[in-house]
Amino acid sequence: MKLKQLEGIISQLVQFQNPKIELEQYSTGAHIASRMLYMADSSYDDISGKVVVDLGCGCGTLGVAASLLSADHVIGMDIDADALDLARENSLELEASIDLIQGNVASFRIEGVQVDTVVMNPPFGTRQKGADMMFLSSACQIANSTVYSLHKSSTREHVKRVALNNFGAKTADVLCQDCWCVYAIMYVHSRSLALLCMSTP
Repeated sequence: MKLKQLEGIISQLVQFQNPKIELEQYSTGAHIASRMLYMADSSYDDISGKVVVDLGCGCGTLGVAASLLSADHVIGMDIDADALDLARENSLELEASIDLIQGNVASFRIEGVQVDTVVMNPPFGTRQKGADMMFLSSACQIANSTVYSLHKSSTREHVKRVALNNFGAKTADVLCQDCWCVYAIMYVHSRSLALLCMSTP
């Protein structure tokens, strides 16, 4: 599947209509989601044929993209039942195969399944301080190979340092940077985001 085709398909997904500010729910746009997953697949061979977890899956955008790129097994996890309903609707609409699980990222573990890759668009930690690091910690514990995660550029060095020193990542690399407008669903801002790839032990 070509990049533009993937972006066109996932742009059809239903997004949050009434996002919950305390959970920092904002949709991962088709532009950035398609590029993140396409790069993980075509440049690093981390999606097709792999077991992929979409941590804090929200509407399921990253998980659906992973399924469309022929991931062997996709698991989407979120604490919010309403978000999981949206993810279920989106996966059914596009005939994407995703197992959806409700749970808290702080205690989320997967037993009996070897997870290759974690993809996520975690909270930035603006409402709950440290939420981004909590997601990153869990992701590094879950993934056997690689974590792809979106973060604010302003936190880049902190995220890299903590991933390497505290979470056992072998490497922490910025693979790309893009300007991402988070539309005025809850508040108005435009942030420059860095996509970080972490290789786990």
